[in-house]
Amino acid sequence: MATRHGDNRFGDFLKGRRTKLDPASLGYPMTRRRTPGLRREEVAQRANISATWYTWLEQGRGGTPSADVLDRLARGLALNEAEREHLFLLAQNRPPEIQYKETPGVTPQLQRVIDSLELSPAYVRTSEWEVLAWNQAARAVLGDYGALPEGKRNILRLFFSEPEVRTRISHWDSVARSMVATFRAETAKTGASQRVKALVDELSRSYPDFEALWLDHAVSALGEGIKSIEHPTIGPIKLEYSTFVVEGMPNLSMVIFNPVKPGDKAGVLRLMEIFSGRDQGKISVSE
Repeated sequence: MATRHGDNRFGDFLKGRRTKLDPASLGYPMTRRRTPGLRREEVAQRANISATWYTWLEQGRGGTPSADVLDRLARGLALNEAEREHLFLLAQNRPPEIQYKETPGVTPQLQRVIDSLELSPAYVRTSEWEVLAWNQAARAVLGDYGALPEGKRNILRLFFSEPEVRTRISHWDSVARSMVATFRAETAKTGASQRVKALVDELSRSYPDFEALWLDHAVSALGEGIKSIEHPTIGPIKLEYSTFVVEGMPNLSMVIFNPVKPGDKAGVLRLMEIFSGRDQGKISVSE
């Protein structure tokens, strides 16, 4: 943790957060306090480190704390997730290790965002590739996830288990390879590797294609690309897609598809007309 030329951003951050803490809400007496916030020794006690070392850290001469100490400092200073990440970046020039957290769900605001994309199929999925939310265009073009019970909307399971997908996805083999490689990378990045073990075991037992790809240990990022669909009703459709991580919820991604050419846009419109004329759809295409 360098502090050259008076640069003590780490220490300044510690002091800034310390002085903004409310002693009364944390159980400390308010008497005989000449400065706002907690005292240095109180933060040190909350973080289970010596008061002397904490003082040195604020002064920029305590060395680089370990990840364990930074976590204790974060708890001692009652930092939120954004502040905790900032603490690690200042001290170690890297974010903290990923700690998997259960996804609370999609906010109404995020649902309204994807609903506003009237001609662009879009959905939100977890790092385990469970689809949580989708818009009307996605229901019409990619399939009606709402017709499936919760727990059965996993993109990877649908991709390998639905026979129609093999006939409707152009270059299925290369798409499958890319999907499995991306899935491996994303689950590791978000700390969900152990949580998907049951799914991986299930798919490996049921589908030799998946097992071979999983054992290949390839990794890649989904990012952007083009999806080609051979739809039995309206023919081929090409959609370009982009993937975005949801800010503040790193285990959620939003995937948005856009028609490549005017003919593809017309195809999306036609599928939406067809879908709106019936009560239910069927999962036919996945990521």
